[in-house]
Amino acid sequence: MKIGELSRATGTNVETIRYYERIGLLPAPSRTAGNYRDYSQTHLDRLNFVRHARGLGFDIADIRSLLNLAEQPDRDCGEADKIASGHLKSVEAKISRLEQLRSELKHMITQCRGGQVSECRIMEALGDHDHCSTAHVPNGILS
Repeated sequence: MKIGELSRATGTNVETIRYYERIGLLPAPSRTAGNYRDYSQTHLDRLNFVRHARGLGFDIADIRSLLNLAEQPDRDCGEADKIASGHLKSVEAKISRLEQLRSELKHMITQCRGGQVSECRIMEALGDHDHCSTAHVPNGILS
């Protein structure tokens, strides 16, 4: 199949497919006599794997490791478990930071009594971290 067909079959942008080829997540396909990329079912399956992993938030390095494991079906799956568990830990940490962010935003909003911007509690809190009620990290709560 041509790149456009692979794109439609997987819901992946053509440029993303080319990017995945450049970084080695998707092997380069063979070429037709007209020099068009000729993708196989293997490419489709691998791209679906990558898209699903990306959709779950796995980073490129972890996906690369998982693909490497997939190519060794007789290996113990402990490494896959380690990668997924590490990702879960990262997701849980992000959720915790997001909950702190939500709490702080709610606090800021409840402090606002309307009126002029010069007396706005939201603006004060944004201008001076000391007005915040939680110990979130300024300039990088989600980093």
